[in-house]
This record gives sequence, C-alpha cells and structure tokens, in this order.
Amino acid sequence: MKVPVQQRAEGQLSWECYLEKPRGKLSPDRGTRDQPNSKLLIPEGRGSAVQSTDGTSKLYICTMDFIFHLLFSPLPLPIVFSLIAIGVATLFYLSSRPSPISSPADLNRQTLGVKDGARKTALLEDNNNLTSYYYSDAKTLYEIFQRGLKVSGNGPCLGYRKPGRPYQWLKYKQVSDRAEHLGSGLLQKGLKPNTNTFFGIFAQNRPEWIIGELACYTYSMVVVPLYDTLGPEALVFIIDRAEISTVLCDDQKKAETLLQNREKGETPVLKLIIIMDSFSPELIERGAKCGVEIMSLEDIEALGKKNLQKPIPPNPEDLSVICFTSGTTGDPKGAMITHENIVADLAGVIKIFESSFVPSTQDVSISFLPLAHMFERIVQAAVYGAGARVGFYQGDIRLLPDDMKTLRPTIFPVVPRLLNRVYDKVQSGAKSPFQKWLLNFAVDRKYAEVQEGIIRKNSIWDKLIFNKVQESLGGRVRLMVTGAAPISPAVLKFLRAALGCQIFEGYGQTECAAACTFTMPGDATTGHVGMPLPCNYMKLVDVEEMSYFASNGEGEVCIKGKNVFKGYLKDPERTAEALDKDGWLHTGDIGKWLPSGVLKIIDRKKNIFKLAQGEYIAPEKIENVYVRSEAVAQVFVHGDSLQSCLVAIVVPDAEVLPSFAKKLGLQGSFEELCKNSEVKKAIISDMTKLGREAGLKSFEQVKDAYLHPEMFTIENGLLTPTLKAKRADLKALFQPQIDQLYAKIQ
Repeated sequence: MKVPVQQRAEGQLSWECYLEKPRGKLSPDRGTRDQPNSKLLIPEGRGSAVQSTDGTSKLYICTMDFIFHLLFSPLPLPIVFSLIAIGVATLFYLSSRPSPISSPADLNRQTLGVKDGARKTALLEDNNNLTSYYYSDAKTLYEIFQRGLKVSGNGPCLGYRKPGRPYQWLKYKQVSDRAEHLGSGLLQKGLKPNTNTFFGIFAQNRPEWIIGELACYTYSMVVVPLYDTLGPEALVFIIDRAEISTVLCDDQKKAETLLQNREKGETPVLKLIIIMDSFSPELIERGAKCGVEIMSLEDIEALGKKNLQKPIPPNPEDLSVICFTSGTTGDPKGAMITHENIVADLAGVIKIFESSFVPSTQDVSISFLPLAHMFERIVQAAVYGAGARVGFYQGDIRLLPDDMKTLRPTIFPVVPRLLNRVYDKVQSGAKSPFQKWLLNFAVDRKYAEVQEGIIRKNSIWDKLIFNKVQESLGGRVRLMVTGAAPISPAVLKFLRAALGCQIFEGYGQTECAAACTFTMPGDATTGHVGMPLPCNYMKLVDVEEMSYFASNGEGEVCIKGKNVFKGYLKDPERTAEALDKDGWLHTGDIGKWLPSGVLKIIDRKKNIFKLAQGEYIAPEKIENVYVRSEAVAQVFVHGDSLQSCLVAIVVPDAEVLPSFAKKLGLQGSFEELCKNSEVKKAIISDMTKLGREAGLKSFEQVKDAYLHPEMFTIENGLLTPTLKAKRADLKALFQPQIDQLYAKIQ
C-alpha cells in the first residue's frame, strides 16, 4: 500500500514522498516508529523526476522525511550518512539539470518526399506552402529593422568600442534617423530612390556599415558590398558592371584605392566617395582632378538632415543586395538577391530552432564575419527583427577574444576555422596522459547529456574543466551557428559538450541567400548538414561522370524556393548554368540523403579533373580527409590529365609539428622540420592511412608532397573571403614545387 506522508506546493513544484507499509495504518507520527520495516519509495521516472498530468516536469522528493526515516532505520550509521549524502547530491543534480530541449519534428524522419524526387522539411508535413517571412509585419529588411525599433522600445542596437574601453551603444532610433539623414543626403546628391540605384559599401564591419545599408533600404536602393581581398581588378570590374556612382568607405586608404583606379581612366561611372573616418584635405583635391567628389559621412548626413525626405520603402520582391562572389576562377559574379530571399531565409532558420531558441531583446550578437557575405547578413537580420543588439569587433581578429569577454554575446556566428582554434587550444592544454584522459572523460559525460537534449553550463564538468573555455567566449553564449565550410565531427562533438550551448550547422551558398539546410534542435549527430529549410525544397540529380545517381540517394544538390536568387547581374550565360528552366539552383555540391532524412555533403562536382588513365578526381573530397591528420593544418591536392597520380602541397600545423617530430626523434625549427624528409614521409604515411580508412581509392591517394611553412590565407591571396582554396592561384604559386614532385616520381 502506498500512502502519501507529505505533500506541499511550492511555486509550480509539487514535492511528495511515499512510505510503503505492508499492513496496518499510519500512526500520527507517520508510521516510522511503529513500523520499522516500512521503506521509502521514490516514484518511477527519470531518477526522481516524473511527468505530471499538467505536462510539467515535477521533482518528487521529500528530503526531511527521507533523512528522518534513515536515522530511525536499523542500518549502520556510516551507511545511513552515505545514503543521505547520495540523496542530497542527487537532489542537487536533478534540481540543477534543465529540461531537455524539444525537437520540432521526429529526428528519425526529418524530411518528406514531394513530387519529382524532391524533399521538404518535416516541419511542413501539413502544409506545402513555403515560408516567406517569420513576422507578419516584417516582410522586407526595412520593415525588419522598424520592427526591432518597436519591440525593443528604442533599446540599444549597434555597439562599438575603443581598445581597453567598454562598448558604447547607438539606439535603434538613432540608427534609423541617421539612415534617413544619409539616404536623404544621397538623394540630394542625385541618386534616385529606386532599385536601379546601386550603392557601394567598402568598409570593415562597424555601425556605419549598417547605417549605410539601412539608408539604401529606406529609399529602395540596392547595396553592393565591396571588399579589398577581391583585389583592384575585381573592384574595377564590380564598379563598372554594377554602374556604381557612389561608394561609402571607412577610411582614407580605401578611398585612395578607388582613386588610383579612377586616375588610370578606369571606373568612369564613379562620381562620389563618402568617407566615415577623418581624411586629409589633399584627398579632396586629388579626387577633384579625376572627377570624383570626396565628402565625409558627417557632412552628407548633415546635408540630408536639412533636406529630409520621406522614406520610400521597398517591396518584398525588390532587389536588396548585389552580392559579388569572388569565385576561384574568372570574374566575380553578382548574385541578385531580393528582400524576400533574405527574409524567407532567416524565417526558415528561426522556424527550425524556435522550439528551443527564439531571439529576444536580451540577446547580443558579435559581428566579425564579413558583412560583405550573406552568412553574417542573415544573422544580423534575425537579430534586428527581434530588437536585439549587435556588437562589432574592433577590426583586428587578434583582439576578438578581448571583444568577446567584454561584449559577452549570447549569439555567436562562426566559421570552422575559428572553432578549430578553440578545439586545438583546449586539447593542447591537456599535457599529461591523466589530463588528456580526464578531458576526454568529461567530454564523454557531457556529450551523453547533449544526446539526451540536456544543454547546460552548470554541471560538475563545467565547473571543473570547461569553465575557462566558456568564459573565453564571454560565458553567456547560448546559440552558435557555424557555416561556410565543413566542420570536423570530432570538433563539433567536443564543442557541443564543452561550450554548454546549442550549436547548429548550416549549409548553403550566396545564391540561396546563405542557408538552405540547417541542423535541428536535439539532433546531436554529426557528419551532416541537417534538413531543408521551410523556405525551400531540395533534390539530388544524377552526376553520371562521377557515378552518383539520385536513385541511390546521391547526386548534385539542387534548391528551389523563396530564398533562391534571381540570377547574376548582366550575366545570362552563368545565370543559365546556375538556374535551370524550372527554377532549380544547381549548387555543384554532391549530397547524400541519410536514413534519418538529413543531407550529407560528400563531394564537389566543380573542380573535378581527370588523371592520365581517365579516372575522375574530386580534390576537395581528398583534402577534407587529409586535413584530419593531426600534423596537417592545410592541404592542396593537385593533379591533371597529363599525370597518372596526385601530389600535394601540405602546410603542417605549427603547434603540433614539434611534438609530432619529437616522436620520430627529430628536432629543429618549424622551417627546418618542414624541409626534413623523414617528417614529410611520416606525414604522408598518416595521410595515406586516413585515406584508406575513409575509403579513398589508390589513385585518389597522393604519391608525394611538399611541406610549406606558411598558411594559405585571405591576405596572401590563396583563400577566398569564404575560406575556399583559390586553386588556380595555388597552382600558379607552387608550380615549381609541383614540377619537382612529378619529376622525382617519374
């Protein structure tokens, strides 16, 4: 017989305790003295927690009765006190453990089939209408910002700081007013308030970037981001192709870059350069000589304030941005992206994670990924729509850790390269075998919780081991989104455990406004990029020359939906290559549907080549395998139809190589180790082993390699701004080494 001995309500928690008595009735003192063989029962459920009828997770335990009963039991006192300690520890553990996050759909059935072999997210099970917006009052980027102004109550919006100082904030109304002033000033200078007016922004991430962008949206103009890593020839191409008459720059140096081109007789359409920072008076004279007016941002805002024009906001179908992608070869392509494309994309992302995370006015995002790319733009649009804040880094990536600690963001958009650094730093901090064991043990224990949907920062492992890495990111991150490149499953698993926040992985490209798939809350599996967004369908199509067939659940990834761009600016030929007659965007990536309905990217259609015997090679697939070697930081795999095998340029990991070489009995500087043939042999051996484990065929394995001591970077022109290898430039730079490698093999 079960009889309740105590029940009380405390807020929303109902605490109960039961005593089971085989016979008799409870005496006034609850039966503990006259029935010593009574035993305490803890109701069934997860530990001491059960699901109550109102659907709220309740904690059933009565500590005092538990202790009282044990004290009057016949058990020896050491056992009694041990049981009491266990009970108290269990109470603390369960009371501090959050409820599991909920998944919006069945994790084992994340996509549903639609006609012609296409798939949609399971979130659209009862609805075939693709998502166009999240907020009914915010269907353009202009309306997104105005909504943020309203729901925040004119709260803080854009943050910036000087070295060693706290963040300063511009409020939503300040930003909106300045955007109207700037936009009105542009109209006074002759720009027209319509989607045929393209306005260039050539600056690092900072509040004025957003003010310039919002000025365009306030008067239906179109933003064209520029960035110096494109190179001077690409800048000239973009300004001419988009017929940009006005560019907003952050400093004199960028303005001088534009003037140098103008002085050569290039970019004749350029008439006005606006500069955010101070500049020398001589620059005005220099500009006047080549027909370009130089103005300060402050002056043009003052001009607009005196001649204020009523906003002329855009429609959802209007262009918002021409985003030029650098590509790995050829001229940049200007992707024409509408307001609906961006709003639908951010709506799709929020729809997926809204069951466990909804951005609010209390959230803070840090901005350091380039605003010239769509990933960062989508994140910021989501932040503004919620009335939240964006704090900008100081402009120096080396100071990002200090900015993180000062800003303490809750939303953190990242790329795998940064996450790899976090992972490497924590791993390298575990020096002794015991420390490594303890770290791995803690990761396993925390990851077991992640697999159950428990996301937290207050476990014993957080306090003992992971607290420092969490604090290095500010200590408050609750949402992290990674994209732009693949992330290692081992790194993703580690960080999901260590950081105590939700980490989502997205996949997409500029042409679909950033993302087309996203991982789902509660899905702790790795090695895939999630399910389609609610704003788009997806399908795989045959790639016969690579033996990928849709009938086997493999093929080129194609996207169709509200987030798919309108084509490339004044480039019908490349538009036709990307968009077929039915509106499907062909990505060039090879995907595979996994049994749970999620997508795994397994190869790349572009950049494939044939070896002399006719075998097709996809170098990026091979590089993604080799880079898993602990001694390898970067790798470039090369081959062509005149050669029968592959070679590679390998950049060793500068932090790992000394210890890697020490195991071989070798020492020396990093440069000396890169030249050591024994080190090279060991690295190639490790890469080959990983290749075999990953199922690479013998002709896909490199036969020799050159160890290069300097990283491929955006700054040295070997990576695109989205961190993809510029294969043509790498080949040109390393042609002598490639020739030597092939000469030795032959």
